[in-house]
Amino acid sequence: MCALYSHMAGQLMELIPLLLFLAVFAVLLAGYPVAIALGGVSLLFAFVGMATGTFHAGDLGFMPGRLFGTITNETLVAVPLFVFMGVVLEKTDIARDLLASLSSRMRGLPGGLGLTVVLVGALLAASTGIVGATVVTMGLMSLPSMLEDKYDPALATGTICATGTLGQIIPPSISLVLLGDVLGNAYQKAQLGQGILSPKTVSVGDLFAGALIPGLVLVALYFLYVLITAFLAPARVGGRALPRRVAEGPSLSLARSLFAPLMLILLVLGSIVGGIATPTEAAGVGAVGALLLAAMQGKLSIPMVRAVSQSTVQTTAMVFFILIGASLFSLVFRGFEGDLVIEHLFDAMPGGVWGAFATVMLVVFLLGFVLDFIEITFVVVPIVGPVLLAMGLDPIWLGIMLAVNLQTSFLTPPFGFALFYLRGVAPPSVTSLDMYRGVVPFVMLQLLLLAMLFVWPELATWLPGQLRR
Repeated sequence: MCALYSHMAGQLMELIPLLLFLAVFAVLLAGYPVAIALGGVSLLFAFVGMATGTFHAGDLGFMPGRLFGTITNETLVAVPLFVFMGVVLEKTDIARDLLASLSSRMRGLPGGLGLTVVLVGALLAASTGIVGATVVTMGLMSLPSMLEDKYDPALATGTICATGTLGQIIPPSISLVLLGDVLGNAYQKAQLGQGILSPKTVSVGDLFAGALIPGLVLVALYFLYVLITAFLAPARVGGRALPRRVAEGPSLSLARSLFAPLMLILLVLGSIVGGIATPTEAAGVGAVGALLLAAMQGKLSIPMVRAVSQSTVQTTAMVFFILIGASLFSLVFRGFEGDLVIEHLFDAMPGGVWGAFATVMLVVFLLGFVLDFIEITFVVVPIVGPVLLAMGLDPIWLGIMLAVNLQTSFLTPPFGFALFYLRGVAPPSVTSLDMYRGVVPFVMLQLLLLAMLFVWPELATWLPGQLRR
């Protein structure tokens, strides 16, 4: 009888971490703020666990140390600096200048305006990395012209949404900063669990270097898709290259319009990949560089700096509030021995490490339909990351695979944020169904990139390996 009771109690203990995860997921779907859902549900489970003797109250004593570690984390200082840099560049009309100058150079190509949108989106991703700003800016400037030139609304909106999300994978990327911090902690935990007392680290700079080639490959896939569509179905691009209104835009030289984004890319990404500066140091240089570019264009003013600072504080506060809630969730989840439950679950899966990896990637992709990348990064990755890394997966390759997978969350309905951003500025003639149809091919291209990374992991690991030599 005692053995039966002990067995049932053990099974109940294994169910509690899964119930905690499902409860948080249900509260998020109910529309509650992410940080409140993570922290509130975790505390509720902890209190119930203390009352029933399944959770040790002393585990909550580790929370102050975790909060202090979050606040003093030097890597996370890059988040407000990158946000500040991106918002400043948003105010300098870089995208408008690029669109006007590049469009005139691509007049003779079929689907020229769509190709221009892809290239401008890639340059903005490498210099700002803010999805919402890129989608809204490109939607306001290029969508009316594409519709006027008889572009298929699905192709037009899909191209704008997809190129706007390039800032998630092309460094410098805020999502890579957050993912790098979480994955770095998971990698160290995995090594300590294996008895390695001097664990190696994986840095945000490693993820930046690893994401560079896959990001460029994704840009090439988008470019080829628009170009092939223009050749095979010219009616979808209006049958012409460019609308007259865009081609006859401001007479800016291509070199002048490219100066600002290329200078920021050189200052920020070049210094990180070249090993001259850490991501946090490079983010500071980028923020100062963005202010200098704004001053050179006569856009720098006290009201602008005030507006930029307010937007930066709001975004940063949101990210750190979610991070605090995620830290509490992780603490309670491990207090219920959830990490051991996940480890046993993965060990029992058919296919070993690859079966576990495929399951995680599928779950992350499906969660992207209802959650954004921050929620998935802070909730799912800390749980599954240490187990997958302990099973022998390369941390940089795993990080890039997760980053590309998370990028799909911006495009997958019903809660794809890129769709929401564009819906807010699109004319009434463009329906939500047009947007949903338009992003499907680009989601397929992102999944194709995942398949390419799986077959050729060197796409993500070659450049970091070369830089480490």
